[in-house]
Amino acid sequence: MLNDTIAAISTAAVDGAISIIRMSGADALSIADSILNFNVGEKKSHTISYGYVYDQEHDELIDEVLVSVFRAPKTFTCEDIVEINCHGGRFITKKILRLCLAHGARLANPGEFTQRAFLNGRIDLTQAEAVNDMIQADTDENARMAVQGIRGSVRKLLEPLIQDLLDIIANIEVNIDYPEYDDVEQLSSEIIQPKAEEWMMRIRQILDRAQSGQLLKEGIKTAIVGKPNVGKSSLLNALLEEEKAIVTDIAGTTRDIVEGHIHLQGLTLNLIDTAGIRDTEDVVEQIGIRRSLQAISEAQLVIVVLDSSHVLDAQDEELLELTKDKTRIIVYNKTDISHRCEGICISAASGEIEPLMAKIHELFDGHQLVLQEPLLQNERQISLMMKAESCMRQALAAMKSKMELDIVAIDIQEAYTALKEILGEVHREDLLDTLFSNFCLGK
Repeated sequence: MLNDTIAAISTAAVDGAISIIRMSGADALSIADSILNFNVGEKKSHTISYGYVYDQEHDELIDEVLVSVFRAPKTFTCEDIVEINCHGGRFITKKILRLCLAHGARLANPGEFTQRAFLNGRIDLTQAEAVNDMIQADTDENARMAVQGIRGSVRKLLEPLIQDLLDIIANIEVNIDYPEYDDVEQLSSEIIQPKAEEWMMRIRQILDRAQSGQLLKEGIKTAIVGKPNVGKSSLLNALLEEEKAIVTDIAGTTRDIVEGHIHLQGLTLNLIDTAGIRDTEDVVEQIGIRRSLQAISEAQLVIVVLDSSHVLDAQDEELLELTKDKTRIIVYNKTDISHRCEGICISAASGEIEPLMAKIHELFDGHQLVLQEPLLQNERQISLMMKAESCMRQALAAMKSKMELDIVAIDIQEAYTALKEILGEVHREDLLDTLFSNFCLGK
């Protein structure tokens, strides 16, 4: 369907100062000509012209506009592109779009402009994903990762790995097909194995950095836990700076998990205030406690809240034992009524939680350093990299078992294909349709 011309509103569907209707395709210029009071075909590429949109059929002036012209192939989609900048009323914007469609354009699917950029070789699949990441970025760190992706950082990261695999595969095939050539290095598992192991080490480093990057991008699953009435809900409210959770002196007030999200100087915490963990006969509270235990098991950070106004009891000790293998921060709350405290001391009710904030940044500062290097951007890319690692692990096992190199080459070829799939150079149509359907309309 790349031979037709698509159109869509590229700005938000709200009233505003300006809206943009974008068209891309072979007929974009001629369609624009049919609704404007000047000849778009005479305009140079990458210029903006002033004029009016007319509905010639009804002899009606629609709007005063600015029209940007971009001629193939030096455009985002590698096709002719026309962008009509009109006044931002939703009625006028949709009326101009309907004129474009009436004169031969087709309404674009979500993400179809970016999809055409990919299919026409303007960008690779990782850059296309980064475009969507930039649109959805809600922190400086997410925006910085997206910019790196748009500039092709993932390709630069993968190309040396792909080339190394290609060299190994090519040498194996030459050995198999032309064993009589004297100038060809006679390969063996002993020669290939060190290269494969070094390649695996580089893959592992990339995956480790990617996990840190995902923590920063998607947020850190953070469970606030403690026995009833230690101030967990007060801490959640203090972190969120709003009354998200109900706070009372009655033990067991929180009977289900309460969630919220905060940005702390580059870190996003996905907070879960859990039900107080204790023995209880209350059926509803028991359900909340089971959910609390599940939240602890899934959390990437656990904040254990203890009451500094009381000595530790068996329930506190049980909770500390339960979370000992998790990344955790132990805080002593209620320092406003008790000065008997060692460690990280806070008063959630008074909003005095700076020591906790400082500890969170101390724990995750190392993760922020990874943003200075190229990173895999999402789970699709990470899962394919893990597939490549798994295939090479199988190849190494085959070498150690003294299997023939042509058998080993099958797994190495699979690793190569997985890396190419990250860039979209090997792809399935259904995957592309699903990926681009997540984009907004007009992008």
